Amino acid sequence: GCAGVYPAHGAIELYAEAFDNVGKLDLLEGFLSLHGAKFYGLDVNQEKVTLVKKRWDVPAKYDFGDSDVTPLRAGETIAWSIMDD
Repeated sequence: GCAGVYPAHGAIELYAEAFDNVGKLDLLEGFLSLHGAKFYGLDVNQEKVTLVKKRWDVPAKYDFGDSDVTPLRAGETIAWSIMDD
C-alpha cells in the first residue's frame, strides 16, 4: 500500500457537503469553477454539473489496476450527489 488520501470518487460532492455544512453553498460555484480560472487567466469551463441533495454510500474500496484503493470516507454516506443526465 501507499500513504495518502483518495478523494477523486466524490470530490465535488464532498465540497458541496462541506460548504452546505457551514451555510455557504452560494460560494461553491466560484470555488469549484470560477476563481481558479480567473487567477490563472484561463477560460471558464463551459461544461455543467447539477448537484442534488441525495445521499449515497461510499464503497469500502475501488479496484485500481492490480490493486485497490480505499476512498476517503469509505463505508460512510455523503449527502450530495451529481445528478445523472
